[in-house]
Parts: sequence; C-alpha cells; structure tokens
Amino acid sequence: MTTLFSPLRIRSLTLPNRIVMSPMTREHSPGGVPGPDVAAYYRRRAEGGTGLVVTEGVAIDHPTAVDSPRVPRLHGDQALAGWRRVVDEVHDAGGRIVPQLWHVGPLWGAMAPVDPAVTPMRPSGLWGRAGRTVYPEAYVTHASVPTAAMTEQDIEDVIAAYVRSARNAVDVGFDGVAIHAGHGYLLDAFLWEETNRRDDDWGGDLRRRTRFPVEVVRAIRREIGSDLPIFYRFSQHKQQDYGARIANSPDELAVVLGALVDAGVDVLDASIRRFDQPAFEGSELTLAGWAKKLTGAVSMAVGSVGLDKPLRDGGTAAPADLAGLHRRLDAGEFDLVALGRLHLADPALAETLRRGGPLPEFDRDRHEGRLD
Repeated sequence: MTTLFSPLRIRSLTLPNRIVMSPMTREHSPGGVPGPDVAAYYRRRAEGGTGLVVTEGVAIDHPTAVDSPRVPRLHGDQALAGWRRVVDEVHDAGGRIVPQLWHVGPLWGAMAPVDPAVTPMRPSGLWGRAGRTVYPEAYVTHASVPTAAMTEQDIEDVIAAYVRSARNAVDVGFDGVAIHAGHGYLLDAFLWEETNRRDDDWGGDLRRRTRFPVEVVRAIRREIGSDLPIFYRFSQHKQQDYGARIANSPDELAVVLGALVDAGVDVLDASIRRFDQPAFEGSELTLAGWAKKLTGAVSMAVGSVGLDKPLRDGGTAAPADLAGLHRRLDAGEFDLVALGRLHLADPALAETLRRGGPLPEFDRDRHEGRLD
C-alpha cells in the first residue's frame, strides 16, 4: 500500500495519494447545469480520501459537443456558477478536481435524439467500422451513413471551443484540465484510420492524423499557462469497435504519445477495458506502462480495477485483482490508478483501500441510476 498512498506532484498540483476517481457520465445536470446534488456527489468522494476527482465528461463550448441535455456544460453563466459550487465543495473537503473536456464527434446522436439537419463533426464524414459494440443495430445503421467531412473552419472552431472551455475551467477554480480523447470520440476519430481518410495536413499517415489532437493540446497549454497540469485520456478500443487500434506497435504508439507530451500533456490516461491486459504481443507491459516507458510522462491506469472482468462481460467486484495492481504500481509501471464504478458503490473508496477492504460490490441498477 506504500505507493498507492504516496504523494505525487504534477506541475502545481500535489496529490496526497495515487487514487483517482475516473470520469463517468451521469446525466444528472438538467439543461447542462450541475446543481447542488452534483456538488455534494463530488464532495463525498473528496471527503472519502480520493486523491483526485476527474469529473464526468463535460461538453465544450461547441454546438455538437454533446447531444444529451443532461450532460453538464462548461460554458454559460448558469453552468459555470454550478461548477464553481462543485469546485468549492471539493476544495472545502480537502480534495482536488479537474474537468474532463468532451466532444463526441462521430458519436453525436448516440445518447439522445438529435436534429437530423445538424451535421456531426467527423474528420472524413465517417462513423467508423462497426465491430464489437453495445450500440443497437438501428443506431449503427443510421450513424454509418456518411456525412460531410469537417472543413478547415470546422477544425478552427472546435479548437477555439476547447480553448474557451479550458479558460472557463481555470476561471472557476479547477486544479487542471483533462481531455477526453479516446473511445472513438472526436480527437480519437482523427487518430483512427477508419474515421480519418483525409489526404490533407490533418490526415494521411499516423503523424499527420495526430496533428489535430496535438493542436488542441497546444492551444489549451497556451491558454492556461505552465502552472496547471493537462490530463489526456487515450485508448486503443472504440465505442464503434472494441477491437480497434490506433497503434499496432510500440513505435506507432510513440509517434502519437510523444507528440502529445511535446505539445503539453502531463498525464497520459491509458483507457483500456482491462487495466492489466498486455498492450502488445511479446511483452506483459500494459497500455499505461507503455505510455510511461515511451514518453517518461506520468501515466494513469484505468479499466475494470477491482472487477474480475469488464462489466459488459459479466464482471463483478473481486478484491483479488488488487494484488496485481499493487505489484505494477510499486514497480513503477504506472503512477496513478483511476477507479470508476467502485467509486459509485463507495464514496469513501480511498479509505476502504487504506484499511485493506473489503471492496464494495458494484450493483449497476442501484449505483448507476442515482447520485449517491
């Protein structure tokens, strides 16, 4: 337990331990405005000893950022006032908190009905190759119809929207900024060759496909300065296809992650369906382990921690998994561990881990349906 409860400093942010609350979409913010219940929800995790809270995905200031009207926004007077309350509550409880900036890109319309006349932001107008997915067939069929590709003006507008929302995050008092750039959403869609078939400076080989995420990070870093950290979630799998990959080798992954770290990323949040799964053949190193090895940046492991397997494969709470987590953390394979659903089951999860358990049992119907 020594490493799990050791402090870590990232730029101006000092974390008291390595336990992070992973972002989880809750849809409890009507009209995009987080209310007192959302503030109390995050405060309880800070009171429970969690080292860092990463909020649910928060819509950036762009008209097609997020389709659900109950996902919180990071723009507009009412939403920003709500986030000030959230930040104040978490800080008052001794916690630290960053928002996860989110643009769903090709997955516009997956959470809620949308105006069919509105064009989603897609690098090449493509939804992506459908593989193993939990989306219903009717949605996949509809979404697979190509739309217009993003224009140069679209790209400029989205980058500016990220910058405005990052500035808003700083102004309401967040302790840094996190960027959702995995799972087939907009930034990830530029990396994935199934959704980026462009032949200009924003597409082509892997290095050019990395340009858009890099420019987003670079613009945010310019806006927020050198004091606050930037967290960056990336993944191999996509919501469109759990078997998809952006990198088939460590060398390819180095192209992507190296450019992002050079642009200003401090923490690489390696999202994988199972945190201890080897990332590439011939090595037991995990995706978070490769992120740290290839770049030297702080890395964060996430994916079914404390569950015997991913919940969509029928997983349940299983304390035995933590032995492997501690071994990898103590060996320095990665630096932080993000836990999602177990934080829903137990707001004082960090203290539970400090005591040595037992881990809470996650109940999807109970814990995903309300803000306990």
